[in-house]
Amino acid sequence: MIPAEVITPAVLIDVDVLDRNIERMASSMRGRGLGLRPHVKTHKTLEIARKQLAAGAVGITVATIGEAEVFAADGVTDIFIAYPLWVEASHAERLRALAAQCRLAVGVDSAESATAMGRQLGTDAGSIEVLIEVDSGHHRSGVLPDEVVDVARAAASAGLNVAGVFTFPGHSYKPGMPAGAASNENESLGTAAEVLNQAGFDVKTISGGSTPTALISGESAATELRPGVYVFGDAQQLELERCSWDDVALTVAATVVSRHEARGGNVRRIVVDAGSKILGSDRPDWATGYGRLPEYPEARVSALSEHHATVVWPDSSELPPLGTRLRVIPNHVCLTMNLVDEVTVVRAGAVVEHWTVAARGRNN
Repeated sequence: MIPAEVITPAVLIDVDVLDRNIERMASSMRGRGLGLRPHVKTHKTLEIARKQLAAGAVGITVATIGEAEVFAADGVTDIFIAYPLWVEASHAERLRALAAQCRLAVGVDSAESATAMGRQLGTDAGSIEVLIEVDSGHHRSGVLPDEVVDVARAAASAGLNVAGVFTFPGHSYKPGMPAGAASNENESLGTAAEVLNQAGFDVKTISGGSTPTALISGESAATELRPGVYVFGDAQQLELERCSWDDVALTVAATVVSRHEARGGNVRRIVVDAGSKILGSDRPDWATGYGRLPEYPEARVSALSEHHATVVWPDSSELPPLGTRLRVIPNHVCLTMNLVDEVTVVRAGAVVEHWTVAARGRNN
């Protein structure tokens, strides 16, 4: 499974699985009459965005102005920065440049930030769409659904083009929560859109979605969804039962550098040469470890240092010999992609390409 020329640790992407994941989500959205606007902060890679757009995505979602600049330069013509921005003069110049290249929408969740954005953009404010962020239960950013009008009025008064509402149902990232979070999202978006319509705003875009909720069927108040992790899958999605082992397209190739049988009260374990600097260190309190091994489902990454991972080994399997090469599934794949400059693309166990992580580090 790991080509001989790969030097560990290295990020591997199985392009056949990747393509299947992209088409599955695109097909689901087409069947439900929803636009798909994938969040490319997951992969930060031009080649994957091109595949998503070719499969029918209406545009892309990004996390930062910097990410938007990278993908706009590659020809993407419809971009949403899905976070509330506080715009200063330097940001305004970059937003103007982006709006000249593509249809650009940004998030806002307060009258103050809308006013500041309009002031900095001046006569160009109307060239940028804004979506009001709604808190649908994640309790990070966003206003309550019945509070959107005040923000929208401030945005309109500042000269901004109010296009609709959006939310992120981040509370879907807990066991047993995806279905409830999808219901919360639907209700909150529906209420917010109705309140805006009643206030005289023309709501064109109602944007929602996360990977754990995107494939939950049923009627949706949204016009588009913004999942990101679905392209790769990761250990969190496995444990949330939102993907299968066969859906995981990204793994980290690693080599066993230490092994220990259970002695003196210690657990059976191995150590591999892939630590937090390639796997990332994200571990929610419900996760069973820092990562999983697809060939050994009972194994758990129990601890990370910067360049090594400790893996508790199941009694049902022999400890692998030193030098054995294994694949590790990161807990949160978005972190992994922001930790490497390049990924190795494989098909049927052979290297076919190398892709640059073009938007890596574009955090502002």
